[in-house]
Amino acid sequence: MAQFDKERRRLAADMTRRGTWPARSPWIRAAIDALPRHQFAPDRLWHWDGHAYVPVDRSDDAARWAAEVYASPDAAAVTQVTAGLATSSLSCQAVVVDMLDSLLLEPGQRVLELGTGTGWNAALLAWRTGPGQVISVEVDPDLATPARTRLDALHPGVMVKVGDGAAGWPLGAPYERVISTYAVEYLPWAWVEQTRPGGRIVTPWGQLGHVALTVADDGQSASGWVQGLAQFMPARSTTTHRAHGFGQVRGTQAADDKRPFVRDLQPLQQDWHLRFAVRVALPDVQITMAEDGDGLNAWIHDGIASWAVLSALGDGTTVVDQGGPRRLADELEEAWDRWITAGSPELYDFGMTIKADGTQYMWANDAATGPRWPIHRTDHPAIA
Repeated sequence: MAQFDKERRRLAADMTRRGTWPARSPWIRAAIDALPRHQFAPDRLWHWDGHAYVPVDRSDDAARWAAEVYASPDAAAVTQVTAGLATSSLSCQAVVVDMLDSLLLEPGQRVLELGTGTGWNAALLAWRTGPGQVISVEVDPDLATPARTRLDALHPGVMVKVGDGAAGWPLGAPYERVISTYAVEYLPWAWVEQTRPGGRIVTPWGQLGHVALTVADDGQSASGWVQGLAQFMPARSTTTHRAHGFGQVRGTQAADDKRPFVRDLQPLQQDWHLRFAVRVALPDVQITMAEDGDGLNAWIHDGIASWAVLSALGDGTTVVDQGGPRRLADELEEAWDRWITAGSPELYDFGMTIKADGTQYMWANDAATGPRWPIHRTDHPAIA
């Protein structure tokens, strides 16, 4: 609609200034111009006011509603809140574009999308492939029904199915491309089974980065590189089995280990390559950081029983207090050291391999010879 043209142009210009539009996939910008975000946004959005999510209704304040939809390239618009937690969103435009570019999608290819949400991403996929080529699976019927209605009205030809994305959609297989719009920890093997050899799977991993895997010629493995940052919402199984927070893990425990921490914490806060490496090495550990008058501090826990606090003392030094069966500050230092020993690989130097026997692992620099970190069948929090 014309009333949103200003916001659309501003967001597109922001992405141009940042160089976010991918040169190898010019179709993506054309698709977004044809199918703008606001057409797929529900009339009620949710805004975080610092304490809770508050509703933003299009009927009450269309300008404020549009500001949520088109806030910035890196801002998602929350479309569903359940028990005080954001459970679905209209994903931020920059990451949607980056993941579509990573998919290397061609006209006529058959695509399976996991996580329909509002239907916007499915519409963009269908714009590229043509009608009848996209199947989108949504676990929540309350999201699937309005998404189907929007797609039928704005870009017919997308098949929206209600089901668990972890199972894929075998009735439509095989697919040339599979894309997940929610983050997973352990990739469902069904996604590989339903993808043709040589096909491509793109998914956010660990709520911090997204990967693009190519299925091997024999269909018994898939491997590929990390493509970029992607902070998508996790699978519903993750949110419903959420680990305890720091306060619950520590409880009233006194520290049973206290020592100086001699590293500068600034890189852990500012260097996304290091943050990703720590996430790979310690997938079940959550690290929260904040600065006060004394300096930079960190709170670390495993969601179960182990915790550590790195406290700045104001004189340029930091002290560790930790408790529980694990020494998480020690594990952090070991992961940090291993990253340095590997040559401080960047985010894009990491990759993932998954195999039919259930083996999954991250690697750095080289899939065959580089260091490896196993991925286990558990849901974990991420660095915050």
